[in-house]
Amino acid sequence: MTDKLETLFADLLASQEKTSASLPPVHLWTPQLSGDMDMLIDREGRWIHEGGEIKRPAMVKLFASILVYEEGDYFLITPVEKWRIQVEIAPLFVIAAERETRDGCQAIKLTTRTGDVVIVDSQHPLSMQSFPSCDEPLPLVLIRRNLQALLSRNVFYEIVEWAAEMADGADKKEGDELSISSMGERFLLGSF
Repeated sequence: MTDKLETLFADLLASQEKTSASLPPVHLWTPQLSGDMDMLIDREGRWIHEGGEIKRPAMVKLFASILVYEEGDYFLITPVEKWRIQVEIAPLFVIAAERETRDGCQAIKLTTRTGDVVIVDSQHPLSMQSFPSCDEPLPLVLIRRNLQALLSRNVFYEIVEWAAEMADGADKKEGDELSISSMGERFLLGSF
């Protein structure tokens, strides 16, 4: 990322840093596996424990802050316990997007249901990924420590609309790629 972009979007990058600085140091914790917990994070980012949704946002935010992904599995981790949980698509869920354009440069800010804030860039890439349970690729963004978030349908459509606006005026033909730029990087969204 260039110094110019970092300076232009310093306020957005500061909001991203603020959310990540408040997280516990789970990367330093190495407890043995305690077992499997009857916990599922569904496709919409809802946390389900023993069949019932956890409705308290503060509790969900706490659990999300101690979530790790290791070797294909998700775990809730503390300094002394490590519980495997299930995740349908991605453990986090993007519910809001903002677009800032400054001096001809663009930044896309995404916010998850649990309050994580990221600016789409090379360290937080937006990508389309395929899953066996889905017919079409789904939009995901890397949030932190190899944890991804699924973009809500509304947020994805908003980003596609921004990308289409940017592509207006260009000679488009079927099969052309649609992409969005953020922090000097381009991210593929699909084809026309």
